[in-house]
Amino acid sequence: MLEPSSTRKRRGRLLRAGAALVVLLAVAGYLTVQYVTGGAGAPGCKVVSREDGRTAYEFTPEQAVNAATITAVGTSRNLPERAVTIALATALQESALRNLDHGDRDSLGLFQQRPSQGWGDAREIMDPAYSAGMFYDHLVKVPDYTRLPLTVAAQRVQRSAFPEAYARHEPDAALLAAALTGRSAATLTCEGRPGAHRAQGPDAVRAALVRDFGRDALQPAGAEVGASKGPGAAPSPSARVGSDGRTVTLPVGGHGPGTDRDAERRGWQLAHWAVANASALRIERVSYAGRQWTAGHTDSTWSPTGAGGAHGAERSTGPVRITSAR
Repeated sequence: MLEPSSTRKRRGRLLRAGAALVVLLAVAGYLTVQYVTGGAGAPGCKVVSREDGRTAYEFTPEQAVNAATITAVGTSRNLPERAVTIALATALQESALRNLDHGDRDSLGLFQQRPSQGWGDAREIMDPAYSAGMFYDHLVKVPDYTRLPLTVAAQRVQRSAFPEAYARHEPDAALLAAALTGRSAATLTCEGRPGAHRAQGPDAVRAALVRDFGRDALQPAGAEVGASKGPGAAPSPSARVGSDGRTVTLPVGGHGPGTDRDAERRGWQLAHWAVANASALRIERVSYAGRQWTAGHTDSTWSPTGAGGAHGAERSTGPVRITSAR
């Protein structure tokens, strides 16, 4: 018996409605992922564990810039890596490391701080360096915060309605902190794509360094800005632009016992900071400790440069060189 025409039409409408629902759900899922991750299709970044080389966290250039700023603000205050890990985990939970101009009630920025609760005005909170500084200001007032579980330390600052949520971001935050403080060498890479943005150049690189680290970023570790070693001595070398007009050279050397290790860590922090900012500042190449990262090449790994291989290269540090795209 033939199926009645009305039944076939009704079934057809149901099938079309079902297909439309599937499409809507797919779009909703896609948009949710875009919101959480900061958008797909952008050049990606990745940080890996130096211990096993397998544990990894992937993130977007927007997240990379904000993570680098949060870390720079913490280390410029001589805070321990644990403080940076707590701050990064908090920002991952509150904003997915995105500088949001909205939130619950009047919450804003990376840490979803509220002007009405004394965190600053809206303009200040939307400045990542300011908001990170405010977070650290409150964190250091928490007794023994470095010994507390991360979620407890974060909650003492944030007073969130979901305090346990911070803990799930601790592994990713720890990977980021190890790389962006410079303790874990050559572990952070980004695809880069320097052609995706308008030209920036070395002046923009130096301005961003000062924004995140302060003027000391343009001086070697342990040197005071504009200071010299004594009467008639030349001042400590400062950041300079090379003869190509595109390369900023950052000295990181120090003086005295133990400073070689500190200088190397500082060098890797600056090198990783530059890679994290590669898309935003249109950086093409970063070189340090005999290794080089180049935007858009293969998997954007840190490749050894010169004789001795990677292990030999790490023993010869020198300055950090950041080259802008043409």
